[in-house]
Amino acid sequence: MKRIILYTCLLLTVSFSSCRKDFLDRYPLDAVSDATFWKTEEQLTFALNGLYANIKNNNTVAMDQMGDNSINSSTGDSYRIFGSGNFGPELASVDAEWRSQYAGIRQCNVFLANYQQATTVSQAVKDQMAGEAKTIRAYMYMNLVSYFGDLPLVTKPLKIDELYGPRNPRSEIVNFILNELEEAAGLMKKERQVGPTLGRFSKGTALAFKARMALYDSQWAVAEKAAKEVMDLGVYTLYSTGKPEVDYYNLFTYAGKLSGGANKETIAARINLIDVSMHNLSREAQVPDQASRYNPTKALVDAYLCSDGLPIDQSSLYKEDTYANIFENRDPRMKQTILAPGAAWGGRKDGNPANTNPDIFTAPKFVADKLGSVTVTGYYFTKYVEVSTVKDYQRDENDIHVLRLAEVLLTYAEARMEQGTLTQADLDITINLLRDRVGMKRMTLIDLAANGLDLRTEIRRERRIELAREGQRWYDIIRWKQGSLLAADVKGMKKSLAAVPSQVSKMAEDANGYIRVMTGRQFVDPKHYLFPVPLTQLQRNPALGQNPGWN
Repeated sequence: MKRIILYTCLLLTVSFSSCRKDFLDRYPLDAVSDATFWKTEEQLTFALNGLYANIKNNNTVAMDQMGDNSINSSTGDSYRIFGSGNFGPELASVDAEWRSQYAGIRQCNVFLANYQQATTVSQAVKDQMAGEAKTIRAYMYMNLVSYFGDLPLVTKPLKIDELYGPRNPRSEIVNFILNELEEAAGLMKKERQVGPTLGRFSKGTALAFKARMALYDSQWAVAEKAAKEVMDLGVYTLYSTGKPEVDYYNLFTYAGKLSGGANKETIAARINLIDVSMHNLSREAQVPDQASRYNPTKALVDAYLCSDGLPIDQSSLYKEDTYANIFENRDPRMKQTILAPGAAWGGRKDGNPANTNPDIFTAPKFVADKLGSVTVTGYYFTKYVEVSTVKDYQRDENDIHVLRLAEVLLTYAEARMEQGTLTQADLDITINLLRDRVGMKRMTLIDLAANGLDLRTEIRRERRIELAREGQRWYDIIRWKQGSLLAADVKGMKKSLAAVPSQVSKMAEDANGYIRVMTGRQFVDPKHYLFPVPLTQLQRNPALGQNPGWN
């Protein structure tokens, strides 16, 4: 198979100089030059593939640890620090987010400034490529505007004297993103790309990102329209093989790879290939001889409904008398996301006496003795875990699903709800399709009203459950203005349910006996609704100014 995504960014080697005259007007012999490079379709493809390295890979999953779904066992993890609110403009990771996104934007600007030079390439092919580059650029601006608000809007390769200036207003950046994605959608074909271009973007990708940006900005009508356009393309369908007990889980394993052909749900992804581009996600979730890097929180576990469609504090089906019973009679997506007793797992070498079969998970382990995977909350993830690769370092080739049809359906439902136009028919073509896939009780407006459940709360819950581990939770908390959730202590299971009580005897607990994993988090309103402008960038360009509360 050809290398679909090139992770070495070719554009970094391309000359960005606006000057074309050098000694004796000769082109440089030791570097790729703008004057000689942008001529053939092969060269354009090479450059375009380099842009795809800017789409977040397993960082998409790690970003969920900025919210309240997951926590890293390492106190120095950047996303854990972001979620805690205990950082400032000097934090290197803040600057890294700024620099990496703008580096990618610069690459896109170079491509878009030069691709038309390929006069032997058909305009249709060049339009398609330009649409892809514009979508990638808009995606990076979407990340930046969510973090920093006002931004320098850069749409062309810069000269040295153009680097320093003030930020453009957030509203201007958002409008640019929405317009850019609409234009990109018009340039690209609607069919999914296959064969050598598998994984590259198409019309639906731009529209789906437009729906996401509009949702982030509370532009409900725009979000609804863009989401419906994706739904009506007839290109994407939910991944399902008629096996509700495993289909949701399988989507995030090798079975759901785009190259397999069965997944028609994913709209944007980072494709990974054996011995070409691999990651370590499965091992980090269930690492057999260390602490897991990804620990589901009590807040996420408690969010799953019972199988009767009711929250755990209202359902007679919920029991917390044993660890195993926490997982019983729940939304089936819970066991396909969070490891449940009886499931296969990769945390072998387990020294926990309660585990008689090391290949089957029985109970959580809290002691770091290199004999099994350690959790700090009492829970492990199984979503995005390819069990066979947990034993191996950096050998995962799961695709990372950046955006899929499920999110588009949730966006449509939320946008309709916020406009007061949501009907039962809308639920049936969105949320209930997601529930049908896993065999979960359908959501009905009649049931919600009869049980005193708030429609907005339940639609937001559905988004949290369906998209857990997909990097959306922090963005949702921020746009819903629920920052107080980030200030809450991070908790785990009840200590009394531990299989080996001595393993948890010295762990901190709250008044109800739940493990207290992390305290001291903070969220100051409105300060923490934006990141600070990085100190390094302010020192280089004082005209940027600082976000409120970070001075």
